[in-house]
Amino acid sequence: MKRMNLRSIMAAAVFAGAFPVAANAQGATKNAVPPPDFQAKVTYCKTCHGLAGQGFHGAIPIPRLAGQQTEYFENQLGAFLERRRENKFMFGVVHALTPEMIAALSSHFHDLDAKPLGGAPKDLAATGKKLYEEGAGSDVPACGSCHGADAKGNGPFPRLAGQLHDYVFNKLVNWSKERGQDPAKPDTSAIMEPIAHGLTQQQVKAVAAYLNYLE
Repeated sequence: MKRMNLRSIMAAAVFAGAFPVAANAQGATKNAVPPPDFQAKVTYCKTCHGLAGQGFHGAIPIPRLAGQQTEYFENQLGAFLERRRENKFMFGVVHALTPEMIAALSSHFHDLDAKPLGGAPKDLAATGKKLYEEGAGSDVPACGSCHGADAKGNGPFPRLAGQLHDYVFNKLVNWSKERGQDPAKPDTSAIMEPIAHGLTQQQVKAVAAYLNYLE
């Protein structure tokens, strides 16, 4: 499959109207959702993602949601709903959520400040820091150029700081199997396709280890 350059991907994402959930949820607040309904959904989410949204190390690593960018959170739920992002669990979860509930949940998890779970090989962190700050060739720019020097994300670009290392590894090495499942509706995650393919598995492990310990 022919790869698009980063400029083309960004333009395609903008003109394709890639952010339906974020657009529909604009202006919605927790006050738009009955408190018992909101609390029930938060409790349901935390069953898998942890009491403080810190994520969970298991047979299938479940990502940290604490501190996540609201725009990214909403965009990705939209991707699950429209089958642009593949996950056997999340379609059913998102299908039951209103735009108001999605906005309320994104705000709730954004405001959480859980400590990283850790567990990544610390001896890889220095190499991962260098890759994060400097990149690795023409297809792998510095990660901080989108995700921020502190890896806390920005708008549609997700927070990576404190993310589970096994989750980051699994997502990057399986990128094309899970993301961009509808090429007619790209979003900013499409930027990562050449980057994910441009990293070796050892480099992915190193970056994931570095991010794992950031607060």
